[in-house]
Amino acid sequence: MALEPDLLLDRRRLKRRLSLWRAGAVLALASLAGLLLLRLPAEDAMLPGGPYIARLEVNGFIGEDRRLLEELDRLRRDPAARALLVAVDSPGGSVAGGEALHAALRGFGADKPVVATLGGTAASAGYMVALPAARIFARESSVTGSIGVILQSFDAAELLARLGIRAESVASGPFKDQPSPFRPLTEEGRTELRRVVDDLHAQFVAMVVAGREMPEARVRELADGRVFTGRQAVALGLVDAIGGEAEAKAWLAAARGLPPGLPVRRVELRGLAERTFGAAVALTVETLVREWLGVDRVRAVWQPFQR
Repeated sequence: MALEPDLLLDRRRLKRRLSLWRAGAVLALASLAGLLLLRLPAEDAMLPGGPYIARLEVNGFIGEDRRLLEELDRLRRDPAARALLVAVDSPGGSVAGGEALHAALRGFGADKPVVATLGGTAASAGYMVALPAARIFARESSVTGSIGVILQSFDAAELLARLGIRAESVASGPFKDQPSPFRPLTEEGRTELRRVVDDLHAQFVAMVVAGREMPEARVRELADGRVFTGRQAVALGLVDAIGGEAEAKAWLAAARGLPPGLPVRRVELRGLAERTFGAAVALTVETLVREWLGVDRVRAVWQPFQR
């Protein structure tokens, strides 16, 4: 019984310590959130609620992305998203991937204005996804066009024969294993593959005809896989004007009546928790490295990779 007062004191001390730890943790999270907001660009740190222009960055290989299509559908229904700016810097991708994104952007454009800007490269599927835009801007040196479809394979039959390797296949039909790297393509197989490529090419041509409002005969003259500079594409009617994001925003204000100072918010496919955790990890690592190496040494190490 004599130990009860001591146990009560220990309990109180433990509760005080837990309260201090909790308060410290809340303060640390609040400070971290404040630092992250300060470090993020204005477009990413902007609080939700007000009207904005959504910016979709299409970079690298274009494939079908379910999360992206769902996000575009959500933005289409978001009353705060007043327009969509599609920034393309891609050499292309799969026909199906380009078709899916093209369809989603065309649906978006039926309700809200879509404008596209072409970066260093916007070719093949990269050009395809810009076609639903009401206005396409490109740099003079942008590489665009490449309106075409390609299907590639290789024939290693001779090499395998020299190595004493013979491939065997059992197919349900004469075209099931064509093209095959294990034997030459037959003329009948080439004809069938040409049929598929021609149909995919016709679909691409139809997208250009609809998006650029050009005669099909004129589009087919340009749809032989050639690439064009941005300046050449403007002269040919494949692009509307030379410019970038600033010109795109000015056009939205002048042609579609959007407020000139409307902020731009990047389309982010990651969730809030994922973005916050990623930014927190990056900030922590950067802080530790700077403390360990020093600011000058970090710059010296990082500088060669920025050239």
